[in-house]
Amino acid sequence: MDPLRLPMAQLIKIPVTPGVDWVEAPGVGLRVLCGAPADAVKHLMKRGLISPREERGVTFESGPNAILLSDVMLQNGQFANLAEFPVLQMFYRQGMILPNHPNNTGRRPLIIGLPEQVKAQTQYIFRGNYGLLSKREMMQEGLDEETAEIMMRIKLRFAFGQIRPPQDLLDLRMLEDDPLEIHPGVMLRRLALNVFEFAHADETVTVDLNLGPEGQYEAPYTLGFQRIQREYFGVVHSGDGDGWDPTRPAMSSLLNHQGRIYLVDAGPNLLTVLNALGVSVGEIEGIFHSHSHDDHFAGLPTLMRSGRRIKYYAAPLVRASVARKLAALLSVEEERFADYFEIHDLTLGEWNDVEGLEVRPLLSPHPVETTLFQFRVLWEEGYRTYHHLADTVRFDVLRAMGRESPMGAPVPQAFIDQVEADYLAPADLKKVDIGQGLIHGDAADFRQDASRKIILSHSARPLTNDEMSIGSSAPFGVADVLIASKAEAARRLAFEYLRGYFPLAPAHQLRALLNAEFLQVNPGALILKQGERHSEAWLLVSGSVEMLRAGQKGRHLLPTGAIMGEISLLRGEPSPAAFRAASFVEALRLPQTLYLDFVRRNGLLARIERTHDIRAFLKSTEVLGEEISFSTQTRIAESVVRRILPEGALLERDEAPMLSLIKSGRASRLLWDQRLEELGPGDFFGEEAAVFDSPCLFRLRADTPLELYQIPGETLRDAPGVRLKLLEAHQRRMQGAAFRHSMGRMLQWDERCAVNVLRMDIQHRHLLEVAGMVMDGVITEGPSPMTLQAFRELIRYAMDHFRQEEALLREFDFPAIELHLSHHAQMEREVSQMLLRLEGESPPVSGQEFADFMERWVVNHIRTDDRQMGEFLNSQGVY
Repeated sequence: MDPLRLPMAQLIKIPVTPGVDWVEAPGVGLRVLCGAPADAVKHLMKRGLISPREERGVTFESGPNAILLSDVMLQNGQFANLAEFPVLQMFYRQGMILPNHPNNTGRRPLIIGLPEQVKAQTQYIFRGNYGLLSKREMMQEGLDEETAEIMMRIKLRFAFGQIRPPQDLLDLRMLEDDPLEIHPGVMLRRLALNVFEFAHADETVTVDLNLGPEGQYEAPYTLGFQRIQREYFGVVHSGDGDGWDPTRPAMSSLLNHQGRIYLVDAGPNLLTVLNALGVSVGEIEGIFHSHSHDDHFAGLPTLMRSGRRIKYYAAPLVRASVARKLAALLSVEEERFADYFEIHDLTLGEWNDVEGLEVRPLLSPHPVETTLFQFRVLWEEGYRTYHHLADTVRFDVLRAMGRESPMGAPVPQAFIDQVEADYLAPADLKKVDIGQGLIHGDAADFRQDASRKIILSHSARPLTNDEMSIGSSAPFGVADVLIASKAEAARRLAFEYLRGYFPLAPAHQLRALLNAEFLQVNPGALILKQGERHSEAWLLVSGSVEMLRAGQKGRHLLPTGAIMGEISLLRGEPSPAAFRAASFVEALRLPQTLYLDFVRRNGLLARIERTHDIRAFLKSTEVLGEEISFSTQTRIAESVVRRILPEGALLERDEAPMLSLIKSGRASRLLWDQRLEELGPGDFFGEEAAVFDSPCLFRLRADTPLELYQIPGETLRDAPGVRLKLLEAHQRRMQGAAFRHSMGRMLQWDERCAVNVLRMDIQHRHLLEVAGMVMDGVITEGPSPMTLQAFRELIRYAMDHFRQEEALLREFDFPAIELHLSHHAQMEREVSQMLLRLEGESPPVSGQEFADFMERWVVNHIRTDDRQMGEFLNSQGVY
């Protein structure tokens, strides 16, 4: 062998970005994207792992042909699995699904992962491709039958005549406990949660998809800092790219009205975008949402991490499409969407008044439910207007839908004419999608548009000369002012923050504080130094500020409304931390003499000191360390109940559901008599009952004397960022417990339990998780008070599930409904008798008998009756 020529590697691993790796087996043509957070495709483009190719005269892209999913859906509040765009890249930009394409060899993209993650991704991709699936679903959201019929015709044209479930297009591989052959000669096994080993020939590589406690998925681009002005009515252009542009954020806008900030859509890397614009998440009043594709959708978790429910404005059919896609991702029921957003449905085709900002959503043809937005604000000479046209359709594509086709009935000409008229309605400022292709717009269609200014957007390429003769470009952060502000928005915001913090203080005293100066701070500048004595505190009005301590890892972002240096000013002590601007910042100076007088006059010192100390601890914890609004932090701190447990004591469940945080000491989280996890300061317990209304199956044992801070669950219900963190932790814990309990493993959810109806699959999975743990408890401890209570709660959950299932079957006239109902009735009688026997009636129940009963009662019914139900519902377009 030539000594200068090395043998070809059997396996190649390339780190791409935190949480994402590339593994390739070149000898067998396997290319695996390991981890699929937002914009993973753009990261591959930047690394050269996706690049242009030409074969037989056809130009296309290279790229992955397999995706390894994260074991968990969320990491540090961010989506870990967003496979929609990687799959679309394989289908269309690589050509794996295109007729007569050299890459269309019959090979389907591989999706690999835990069964629940693969299932979640298939449902999410399904909803991402099609949105609402039937006229019935559209009419449930208020669309009349005629319009619903037109929208279904359009949907089928985009879908080439058929809505196909992703199982028909993807090769789905479930990676459970045992090694899995994912390609001839290539084995994959899980070493630990989110840690995997690939093996091929005599080589192995290990992939770790965990981000770590403070890790974040990174944006593929760098944005310069901008300082935006809060106008009476204006638009800041926060993105002009599309889902394939690795250098710019996707098409979006920030809308200013009376100093308040609204988003129009929320694409990937929203936190990066907002930080560059000097806006914190807490400053967002609401979002106007056009549709559910990832380049307009993937920023929603950032908004969900807010300390309050941000207002969500959309037409009902768009809201329903988004809620169902989000529910699939999080493996929760779609009603939970309202836990994270304050929903405001907009009436289609009519002007809706949003505190003086009027908005009219209009239908726009697209594969998923989509609206364009027309905004207007009344001013002295009439209305000033902004039209936002995200994901439009080319006029030639639209007009072709009016002709007969094998792919479906024609779209009425009157509807086509109305869409064109809506697109071309004149505005003072109009932003339009010119992405071209089958599902995007074309600048040429707007050549005769009478709008005063047109912004051309949603494209990954430079504008052509023809396009530049039609409209303008808008670099990141550029603003168009439609009505200039004559008032000081900063003082109004500062007053709102002070009123939220001091609700009982007289207004004239708050106005006295407002008479101080405002500080404008550049990114990276220190506002207060650690260890420095200071003669003022600072109220954060806008932007992002980091609090950090020398010698300690980590930093915390302060929410707007926080007062920097407050407690050290009141105590006359040096600042215990440094405060540094992470973006452009505006802050109100609070002079010591004035602020001390205000605090003393209102008797606030004891309250401020107590809530500050509790807030400081809460901010140091993982679950409450996110950017929670200052008023929410204070409300949570004021609700805290301190509790002491002696060594060896057990905490099972409280009468009122409480989230318990360990202030000091060590403890163990137990499932019956089995130790699952060691907990220490900052860790928490009890989230399942406190927040998710789930049976409390775990116990906390004090391994040393234990000091707890307990927060009533009701206090956390309006803190969506905390709920999202707790959901992430709860899913990890339930997953870990399911792997640990022994007899209950026979009740684990697998593909044989899938009915392919999202709501039912979510409920079945939860039913099996809880039933498995209850089974272990009864076998381990017998019918103890705790196991009996858990069994009763399991029965209550099952009965509620039965009622929902029966309502669905009645709605769709299931032919075998009477038989199904009789089986439910029999199951209810059987479980009632089992409960009576466990409570003491004869004959007693052995562990094996209870295990056999639970398997028969839960698993057999799902795998037989419910699978039959699922097949029928799928045939009716219900998924």
